[in-house]
Parts: sequence; C-alpha cells; structure tokens
Amino acid sequence: MQQLSIGIDLGCTNIKGVLINADGHILAQRRQETNEQDDQHWKGSVSSMINELIHESSILVENIGLSAPGLANTNNTCIACMPGRLPGLENFNWTDFFGQRILVLNDAHAALMAEATFGAAKGMQHAVLLTLGTGVGGGILINGQLYQGLSQMAGHLGHITVDADNPNIDVTNMPGSIEDAIGNLSIAKRSMGKFSTTFELVEAYKRGDSFASWLWLSSVRKLAISIASAINVLAPEAVIIGGGISLAGDDLLKPLQDFLDLYEWRPGNKKTPMKLAQFSDLAGAIGAAGFSLSKSK
Repeated sequence: MQQLSIGIDLGCTNIKGVLINADGHILAQRRQETNEQDDQHWKGSVSSMINELIHESSILVENIGLSAPGLANTNNTCIACMPGRLPGLENFNWTDFFGQRILVLNDAHAALMAEATFGAAKGMQHAVLLTLGTGVGGGILINGQLYQGLSQMAGHLGHITVDADNPNIDVTNMPGSIEDAIGNLSIAKRSMGKFSTTFELVEAYKRGDSFASWLWLSSVRKLAISIASAINVLAPEAVIIGGGISLAGDDLLKPLQDFLDLYEWRPGNKKTPMKLAQFSDLAGAIGAAGFSLSKSK
C-alpha cells in the first residue's frame, strides 16, 4: 500500500501544509497566516491543518513532518533553539500536543530534504543546498542522509566568513559572512539606502547601472568564494541554489559560474554542477513530509 505523508512549514508569516504521496506528488495543500505573537493561535492552526489534510486522504496517514526556523533537538521532536521569533516554539513537543508522531526539523534542512527526496538532488549521495533570501540558510546531504551535526547546527553555510576584516557581525557572531554579503536583510545598508530589496538591485544591474553592477557582482563573487570553500570541505555531487534571490536566474548563475571558474578547485577538470532548486514556496512543507517518509523506511 502506498505511503502518504503530511508536511507542515511553520513560518513567522505563513503556515503551509501539504499531503503528498511517496513520489512527491501534492494531493492537497493548505495555507494561512501565522499570527506569530499568538502561540495558541498558530499551534491550533497547525493542528487543524493536519486534521484537514488527514481527512483529504482515503488511507491512514502515519507520517507527519514539521519544519520551522531554529535548531531542532536531537530526537527531532521539537525546535530547541529559536530566540526572538515565534514565542512558545522553543521546546514545544508537537507529538505530545497532537497525539501522533511529528518529526520536526529546521526549515533550511527541510528545503534540502525536498530537493534530495523529490527534486534537483534526487538520487544523489552528497549534495549542498544554499537558500538565498532574507538571510542565507543551507543544508548538507552526506551518504544520502540529511547531516544535522552536533546540536543540529550543521548546514549554516550562510555564516561562512568571506571578509574577516568586515566589522559587521552576523547572528552567529561571524564577521563578514556570506549572509551579510548577499542576504536581503543587509541590502539597504550595503547599497547605502539606494535599494530596499535584492530584486531592485538586480533590476538596476540588468539596466546597466554602474553602482548596481559593482554591488551585485561583488556579492556574487563572495557567494562563489563561499561555495568554493564548501566544495573544498564537502566535495558534493552538486550545489543546489534556492530561495527568493535564486529567481534572478541567469543574472545570478552566469556571473556565479564565471567566478567559480576562477576559484573552484577542479582536480581532473571535474566541475561541480550548480543547480536551481525545483521547489520554492512549498519547499519547507514538502521537505518536512519527505523527511518523515525517510524515517519510516
């Protein structure tokens, strides 16, 4: 009998849920606002969403996964560390709350699981995912399994330093990280107020604006250096690029590849493929569902 799985992506703005089969096909989906400061509201919303998705299925659904920002605990039963956001999330045991096993993981880890289970990294044993958005997240696949590491901290590739003399310190206390160099959260500061979003920056770059071209290419160069560093350490079969900034498409990938041609170590002239993620808005939910499926085998 075919297995089904439910995945929930609990974000600070929206909650998204999917019911998928073992091939990753979405059979049903739900979405609603989070109301971040009211934990009773979003906890109840998650529970109701799961029940709705269960009722969409004609067979028993035993696999449920939930992705959220923060670091999961060792047993993947809750988010153990997420200071400052989603009050009430830390150490909240979703299995005890719902009465059925729910596996919990970091949202960037979930995005990797979506790609590894159903998307651009399907069939690979070793892969790296970078999510470029407000910040820069990531995930690591080793021997076909999500690598979470000590305290589930692994994969925070956005906090690789590319400019140690930069006085800007990120949330992990790293100076000059790639998150600071290309993440949307720093664009106003990096552009001296000229741009409020990376989308605006890329549009100006496409028009040939000199300042925008310098700023964008500088950011992409630092991204290439961080990717080349990750390749040196992890030797993945591919690097998957996701997140909202990846929607820049060739305006990101072409200069990125040009810089990687300079910096990437390629023994035997073997180039590491760069691939765009296949899942975007629903990556966290699909990945959470895929993670739950992987643990049922």
